[in-house]
Amino acid sequence: MRTFFEEFKEFINRGNLLDLAIAVILAMAFAPVIDAVANGVVMNLVAAIFGQPSFDSIIIEVGDGALLIGTVVTALVNFVIVALVCFVIVRAYNKMKKPQLEEAAAVTEADLLVEIRDELRKRPLA
Repeated sequence: MRTFFEEFKEFINRGNLLDLAIAVILAMAFAPVIDAVANGVVMNLVAAIFGQPSFDSIIIEVGDGALLIGTVVTALVNFVIVALVCFVIVRAYNKMKKPQLEEAAAVTEADLLVEIRDELRKRPLA
């Protein structure tokens, strides 16, 4: 039982857990932005083209019941919109960061080589 609590303590103290919590909070804050783009822009374009702001009215009657095909289509369209917005944002962020990352990597590598050289010079010859 002791190792269980030690493992749990190690899990809680990992930096990854904090990173994940921050990511969830940011995602919740960003969700209204994506929702505004999906419902305020794209679905209004759907309404302009098809006459309705969603596909929810597409129904297939089966006996006494109905298959709500339109609800599925609307959910798929919303998913594609969210995925597209996330892709565009990540792509723009990566393009913005790429020159900085390459520059930082070159500096870090050079600094590391200088540090190794200096440490080797400090060693006494055997």
